[in-house]
Parts: sequence; C-alpha cells; structure tokens
Amino acid sequence: MAPRPGGRGHARAGGTSGAERAPKLGAMTAASTPEIEADRQALIELIKAEAVFHGDFVLSSGKRATYYVDMRKLTLDHRAAPAIGRIMLDLIGGIDGIVAVGGLTLGADPIANAVMHESTRTDRPLDAFVVRKEPKDHGRGRQVEGADVAGKRVIVVEDTSTTGQSALKAVEALRREGAEPVAVAVIVDRRTGAQAAVEAAGLQWLAAIDLDDLGLAPQ
Repeated sequence: MAPRPGGRGHARAGGTSGAERAPKLGAMTAASTPEIEADRQALIELIKAEAVFHGDFVLSSGKRATYYVDMRKLTLDHRAAPAIGRIMLDLIGGIDGIVAVGGLTLGADPIANAVMHESTRTDRPLDAFVVRKEPKDHGRGRQVEGADVAGKRVIVVEDTSTTGQSALKAVEALRREGAEPVAVAVIVDRRTGAQAAVEAAGLQWLAAIDLDDLGLAPQ
C-alpha cells in the first residue's frame, strides 16, 4: 500500500448531510479515486486474512457473535496504518469545514493520527484530538486532549462500532467543550445498530468497509 495523496470522496455513507454517496461497484462502494479504491481493496483482504476471528465472542452490546473483527490488529500495523489514513481521509473529504478528527481512546487514537499525517499531503490539513473516557482528576482536568475544538466542526472516528455508544460518549464530551461534531466515521460497519444510534443523535454516519466487503453475515 504505497503512499498516495488524499482524495475527496465517500464509501458507505449514511445520513443526509455532507457530500454525495460514492458510485457503487456491484455490492461494494468505491472510493473517490482508483488509487484509494486499490488501498481499500488491499485493506479488505488484510482484514479478512488477519483481523477476522471466528469463535464464540461477547460483544459490547452483550450479544454473542460467532466472529469478531479486531481492527486494532491493523490500525497499529505499519502495513495498514498509512492506507487507513488515506481511506478515512477520503471518506470524510466531502464534509466542509472540518478542522480535526479523533474519538474515544484508545480505538480512535491511531486512526486520528493516521488521518492527521495523511492530511498534511493535501491543501486541507487536519489536527487530531483524544477524548479520555473520564476527565483527568489532576492538572487541567481535561477530557479532550490535543486540538482546540471549541467552536470547531469535527469528526469522530472509530475502528468499528457495535452500539455506537463509544462514539456518542466522545460526541457528548466534545459538545461540552463547545465543539460541533458533525459525523462519525468508522473503518468497518458491523451492522449491529451503531448507525441508527448515531443518526438518531443528529450525526452523519460514514463507513469505509461493511460486512458485504468482508463476506460476513450480520449478527
């Protein structure tokens, strides 16, 4: 997955705000350029080979599943992280006025950093932020670290989401800081209710890859 400039497009978008949906390629959604789509397809193959585990798992919702997609295996992997930055930057590229990306630690942290680094290759560089699960009990007592988000349009990122609650916890913290979260963008949509929860909170839902891409059935 060689470095390529970030594009402006979408893959698997939900909600109504932001930019248009991307063109469909059969059951899949294409990225905005052939180069980014090649990155996306390579990431799909890497996920299938190394990040999908079959067995008996309990999800954060409490439901049981026969497979688990462990994206942290790849968001922290040198082979995948640069491409994830390009893919996610492409995914959010049609939403105007965004100045920073981030989310609830720790799943969001490597994604936000990958997007930030890739964005420096474009004419619209982005900052990153980290949302602690709870405010610090010392120092400045902050819950949102990094970029100054007050009064800014931001996007919450995640590797994948089961119920949407982690993303929404980040959204709540950001709103308390005076930020304007406008979307939640995930690498993999597991189709377990997160999209409905996020859209019910008034945010756009964006996903780069879904279960069809991975050859998996919803659970």
